[in-house]
Amino acid sequence: MNNNLFLDAANSKSTERPPVWMMRQAGRFMPQYWEIKNKYSFLEMCKNPEIAADVTMLPVDLLGIDAAILFCDILVTGEAMGGDLSFTQGVGPKFANPVRTAADIDKLEVDVLDRLQYVADAIKVIQQRLNGSIPLIGFAGAPFTVMSYLVEGGSSKDFKLTKLLMHNHPELAHRLLAKIAKVTTDYLNLQIAAGVNAVQLFDSWALALSWNDYQEFSHQYNQQIIAGLNRTNVPVISFCKGSSVFAPIMAEAKPDVISVDWNADLLNIKNALPAGIAVQGNLDPHILYADQPVIKKHIHQLFERMRGTEGFIFNLGHGIMPDIPFDNVKYAIKVVKEFRY
Repeated sequence: MNNNLFLDAANSKSTERPPVWMMRQAGRFMPQYWEIKNKYSFLEMCKNPEIAADVTMLPVDLLGIDAAILFCDILVTGEAMGGDLSFTQGVGPKFANPVRTAADIDKLEVDVLDRLQYVADAIKVIQQRLNGSIPLIGFAGAPFTVMSYLVEGGSSKDFKLTKLLMHNHPELAHRLLAKIAKVTTDYLNLQIAAGVNAVQLFDSWALALSWNDYQEFSHQYNQQIIAGLNRTNVPVISFCKGSSVFAPIMAEAKPDVISVDWNADLLNIKNALPAGIAVQGNLDPHILYADQPVIKKHIHQLFERMRGTEGFIFNLGHGIMPDIPFDNVKYAIKVVKEFRY
């Protein structure tokens, strides 16, 4: 690998500066993304390996980040299991056949890797294009987050139906989560076999859970997935919205990196974690709307706070919003790359 900064930091080694990549770095804030998106549906982009590679490479070519992340979506596992998935502009993902009963859960399949082969094919194309320049990160949605979309039928503000299933019929929730966990483990191992250099588990909606519910309905399945990965020389990043609260439990699953949202002091989180677990984060993505001197100030504040810390990857506390100015994202990455400890 020509640029080992990301992998070194993920393995808790010291680096001359923090490596940088950003969640949703290949996305709607880029005019070049829309040039592709206007020709294809979102799922067509995900399922065509050449197009997925084109989108994955946009931030590599235009932003100069230290790691690429596979262009895909966390819900492709739900679709492969039998979910009728669609994406509508301005609405987001929808499952036309929500999963809410024992019969619905029984219909979901778990031996579905053949339906996800397009992801492995895309990884091989991307790695050919990267040609050893920077690492490629694969990813999957965590079981609770995928379950919430399957049960709600799409995005939700209150997760009412998901929580009703968990609290009134916990045995059904666990049966569903176990199925998703099996598919997710197999799916991430498929990506590892295809050649990704790291993987990230996204539990995007974990913040909707109480401490006890997180332990019962999220953590134990994330732990099961991480334990089942063929992770030799492939760092595992665990991300959830709520990591500022749940980091102590997340560490029990033994990821290599915990990605932290912007609600916590990153150094305090790092110091409270077991030795050998790196941290990723945790700039508030809204900072990228601000004037460039403000962006620089906040990045430098974070870096000074983390000075002398081994195992730190710069990222946002969540993904880039679609209307953040492209030039501000590019400027933020320039600030990171010019910094030296």
